[in-house]
Amino acid sequence: MVHFVGAGPGAADLITVRGQELLRSADAVIYAGSLVNPELVMDCREDCVLYNSASMTLEEITDVMIGADKVGKTVVRLHTGDPSLYGAIREQMAVLDEHGIEYDVTPGVSSFSGAAASLMTELTLPNVAQTVIITRTEGRTAMPEKEKLRDLAVHQTTMVLFLSSALSAKVKEELIEGGYPPETPVAVVYWATWPDERIVRTTLDELPEVFAKNGLAASIIIVGKVLAEGNDFYEKSRLYAADFSTGYREAKEP
Repeated sequence: MVHFVGAGPGAADLITVRGQELLRSADAVIYAGSLVNPELVMDCREDCVLYNSASMTLEEITDVMIGADKVGKTVVRLHTGDPSLYGAIREQMAVLDEHGIEYDVTPGVSSFSGAAASLMTELTLPNVAQTVIITRTEGRTAMPEKEKLRDLAVHQTTMVLFLSSALSAKVKEELIEGGYPPETPVAVVYWATWPDERIVRTTLDELPEVFAKNGLAASIIIVGKVLAEGNDFYEKSRLYAADFSTGYREAKEP
């Protein structure tokens, strides 16, 4: 059996209870050593075999899984954040399918959720943004047709950018070209929830300068009006309004 497990955004105590239990019982763990908090694998059994996938190819990773399965061992494939976002798990599952090996997935707290928590912000505010676009800037990996940043920018809603720290100038250019005003608020969160987390708030127009001055590789970039300061630019939720009826509460008379 192979368990794909989300390690969470960084802080060791943000892994799920299920994920932690699977780690503690695993015979072998393959983890993304460049991104996963090493404290997590310290919780494994003494006889658990650890593999750092940072230096491994897809074939080497799946060979470990296949070999372990042949001798009845349980493997945890530990991915940073949530495995469903930029986790490259589909290609691993395809190999397991070919060999008839069972697997499951345990979700994790995504780094963008960790970043939003660190910012103490809500990504969806009434009359400001009710949609969150999770994407990346086109680099060595090409983007599908109609998913260029300038095309997605037409919505001017909250946008979360993964894997884009080294391309901040391109982020600025394409988002402004697509419709975001240059003064749109931006937050850069470096290593969200880790002890060395850093947060820089800026505007879209000044984003490249922020990276030039601060480095901040491996950061989440969040763009949108929801990051504006103050509490007078959005409407309160109707769900909790006194004059709003729900299946659990009748509206109150004014």
